[in-house]
Amino acid sequence: MAPANAPPRLAYAAWIAVCLIWGTTYLAILIALETIPPMLVSGLRFLAAGAILCLLILGRGGRLPPFGEWRRQAVLGLLLLGVGNGAVVWSELWIPSGIAAVGVAALPFWMSGAEAAFGGDRLGGRVLAGLFAGFSGIVVLIWPSLFAAGVGGPRFGLGVLLVQVACLGWAVGSSLSRRNPSTAGTAAASAVQQLFAGVLFISVGTALGEWSQLAFTPKTIAAELYLVVFGSLIAYSAYLYALNHLPVATVSLYAYINPIIAVMLGTLFAGEPFTPRIVAAAALVLGGVAIVRSAPRGGP
Repeated sequence: MAPANAPPRLAYAAWIAVCLIWGTTYLAILIALETIPPMLVSGLRFLAAGAILCLLILGRGGRLPPFGEWRRQAVLGLLLLGVGNGAVVWSELWIPSGIAAVGVAALPFWMSGAEAAFGGDRLGGRVLAGLFAGFSGIVVLIWPSLFAAGVGGPRFGLGVLLVQVACLGWAVGSSLSRRNPSTAGTAAASAVQQLFAGVLFISVGTALGEWSQLAFTPKTIAAELYLVVFGSLIAYSAYLYALNHLPVATVSLYAYINPIIAVMLGTLFAGEPFTPRIVAAAALVLGGVAIVRSAPRGGP
C-alpha cells in the first residue's frame, strides 16, 4: 500500500522478498498436493489471500479498484495466477519441484519475448542465441526421462511443458500489468486478482470433482497456510509492486534464484534427485539467460 513514488530501495526489498519466498513455495506446493487436489491447492490459497487482503485494505480506510477495472484485473488474475501458477501446480503431480523450478528459470526468455511483442526491446541475434541455449537446457532436462521407466514417461514431458505454459501466461500477464496499473494501487490490484483466480480454481476443481478427494493433515494444512500468507499475501503483492517500480528485466531475475532454493529444499526435505543432468540443464538455462541479459538494450 506504499505510494507510487516510493523510494527505489523499497522496490528492491520487495524483489528480494520474491526471490527468497517463491523459491520455497515449490516445496510447499509439493507437500500440499499430498492430500489436496491441484485446483483446490490454488483455489483455497488465492481465495483466502484475496479475501484477507481486501479486508485489510478496507479496514485501513483504503479502497479497492473501481468496478470498471475489475474486468481488466480478472484477465490479469487469469494470466498471472490461473495460467502462471495453476500450470506449475499441476506440473508437480508429474515432475519434482526442483525440476519445475529449473523450468521456470526460462521465464526471463518469455518475458523478453512478451516485452518485444508489446512494444518493448526488440529481440536481437544475441537474445535469440540466449533463447536457444536456454531451451536446449530444457531439452537436456526432459529428453532422457521421456522414454525411461519409472519416471512418468510422457507425463514427465507434459509436466515440463506445463511449466513453459505457465511461463508464457506469467510473461504476458506481467507485461499487461505494467502497462495497465490499477488506480487503487498495487495491493488492491493484488487482492482483486487473487479473488478472481481463487473463484476460477475452485470452480474448475468443483467441475473436476476434487472436493471428494480433499483431505487434510497437519503437514498439508501448514503447507497451504504457508502458501496463503507468504506465497500470496506477501510475495505476490511484492512482485506486483516491484514490477511497477523496476525494469522488467531486473524483476525477472528472481527466476534465476528460485531454482537454487527449490532444488536445495527438494533434495533436503523431499528426497528429490540431484543429478549431473539437472546441473547441466540448469547451467544451460542460466547460461542462456546470461546471454540474454548481456544483449544491448534498444528499440522503442
